[in-house]
Amino acid sequence: MTTLKKREIDLTEGRISTQMIRFFIPIWCGIFFQQIYITADAVIISKVVGESALAAVGCTSTFINLLIGFFVGIGSGATVVIAQYFGARENDMVRRATHTALALAAIIGLSFMVLGLFITPWLLELLQTPEDIFDMAVQYLRIYSLGMLPSVLYNMGSGILRAVGDARRPVYILICTAVVNIILDLLFTAVLRMGISGAALATVLSQTLAMSLVLLCLAQERSLPVQLHWRELKPDLRLLWRITRIGLPTGIQSTMFDLSNLLIQASVNYFGTSTITAWTAYSNINLVFWMTVSAMGTTITTFIGQNFGAGKLDRLHQGVRVGLGLSALGCVIITVVTVVLRYPLTHLFATDPKVVQICVQMLLMLTPTYITYMCIEVFSGVIRGVGEALIPMIITGLSICVFRVVWILWILPLHNTLGMICISYPISWVMGTIAFFIYYKKGKWLTKRLPSQTQEHTTSSASL
Repeated sequence: MTTLKKREIDLTEGRISTQMIRFFIPIWCGIFFQQIYITADAVIISKVVGESALAAVGCTSTFINLLIGFFVGIGSGATVVIAQYFGARENDMVRRATHTALALAAIIGLSFMVLGLFITPWLLELLQTPEDIFDMAVQYLRIYSLGMLPSVLYNMGSGILRAVGDARRPVYILICTAVVNIILDLLFTAVLRMGISGAALATVLSQTLAMSLVLLCLAQERSLPVQLHWRELKPDLRLLWRITRIGLPTGIQSTMFDLSNLLIQASVNYFGTSTITAWTAYSNINLVFWMTVSAMGTTITTFIGQNFGAGKLDRLHQGVRVGLGLSALGCVIITVVTVVLRYPLTHLFATDPKVVQICVQMLLMLTPTYITYMCIEVFSGVIRGVGEALIPMIITGLSICVFRVVWILWILPLHNTLGMICISYPISWVMGTIAFFIYYKKGKWLTKRLPSQTQEHTTSSASL
C-alpha cells in the first residue's frame, strides 16, 4: 500500500465531513485563484483598454467556457478511473491510467488549438458579435487559442493529483500563475500598451506556466503511483476506453450547457454593447457561486470514486448527504453576500450608469435562485463517480439544454426582453434538479455498476 504524505487525503478513511472539507477547501481555493486572474483580466481590460474591449472579451467567454468545460469533462473521466483504482489500491493500474490520460490530453489540446485558430471569425459571426467590437474579439480569441494545449494538460494533470488525494499542489500552482498573470496583464496592457492582445498573451503564458509546473510535480512524484515517465506516455487502449466512456459524456454534458449559453449569448448580443458589458460583469460576479458548486462537484466525484473502488458503499451514501448540506450552506452565504454588495461588486467592472443598473437587475433576479442548481452538480458528481456518465448527460441535455433552446427560439420572441432570457436559468435548474433526484432515489446508477466494477477489478488484479 502507498504511504500517503500529509498533503494527500485518503477519502476512504476518517470522519466524512472533516475529510470532505479538507479536500474541498484547497479545490475551492484553486478555483478561486484561477478566477482571480480571469477577473483581473476583466478589470484591467475595462479600466486600461476600455469597456468596449471588455465587451469583446465577453463575446468570446461563452465559447472559451465551452472548450474548458469539455476539457474538464474529459479530465473527469481520468479522475474517476484513477480514483477508483487508487481506492482499490491497484497501483499499477493507477500508473497506466495516468500516462494514458496525459497522452489523451496532448492529442485533444493540439487538435483544439489548431481548430480555434481557424474558426474564430466564423464563430463570432455566428454569435452576432457587434461590428464595433468584432475585430478585437477575433484578435483576443485567436491568441487565446494558442493556450489550449497547456490548458488541457494542466487540467488533466491537476485532476490526476486530486484523484489520489492531493488537492494542495494544484492550488499552489494556481496561486503562482494567478500572480504571474496579473503582473503580465499590467505589463502588457498598461506599460507596453498592447491592448486586448496583451491581455490574451498574459493568459496564454500563465497557462503555459501552470502546465509546466503540474507536469513537473508528476515527473518528480515519489510517494504516489502517478509519477510521470516520458517513455511510458502512450495510451493503454482498454484504459483509454474506460476514460473516454466516462469523460466523453461528461465533456458533452458540459458542452451542451455552454452551447445553450452560446445561444443565450447571441440573444444578449441583440440588445447591444451596454447589455453585453453588463452581462459580462454579471458573469464575473457570479463566478464565486460557480466555483463553489464546481469544487463540491469535484470533491463528491473523487470521494465517490475512491469509496466505490474500495467497496465502501455505506460511506458512499453518507458522503452524498454531507455534500448536499455543504453545498446548500455555501449557496445561502453567497446569495446573501452578493445581494448586499451588489453595487460595489458591479462597480468593479463597469462605471456607466446604464450598464450598472442592468447588471444589478440581473443579480437581484438570478442570485436568490442559485440554490436550485445545487443538487444538479452534487448528484451528477455522485453518479459519475461510480463510472456512470451517460445518464447525467441525458438528463442535462433534456431538462436544461433542450429546454433553454426551446425557450430562446419559441418563448423569447413572444416577449423579447433581457428578463425573459434570465428567467430561463432558474426554470431549467429546477427541472434538472427534479430529474436528478428521481434518478438518484431509484438507485440504478449504483446497482448496475457493481457487477462490472467487481469484474474489472478482478480482471485487473489477476493481470498484475
